[in-house]
Amino acid sequence: MHPQIETLRTVARARWEQLRRQPDAGYSTETVLVTALLVVTALAVIAIVAAKITEKANGITM
Repeated sequence: MHPQIETLRTVARARWEQLRRQPDAGYSTETVLVTALLVVTALAVIAIVAAKITEKANGITM
């Protein structure tokens, strides 16, 4: 597995454990987790779009 994904999973797991120990701190932990997931999703979409653009550009013949 990619090191970035493994790091994200470790951070998410650590934050989840923190939430379980301190229930009153859940809102900020939840916000950070949702934000991290949105960032990962955005990066995946950017990677897919970049790959498609590169593929199209490589297909152009002059």
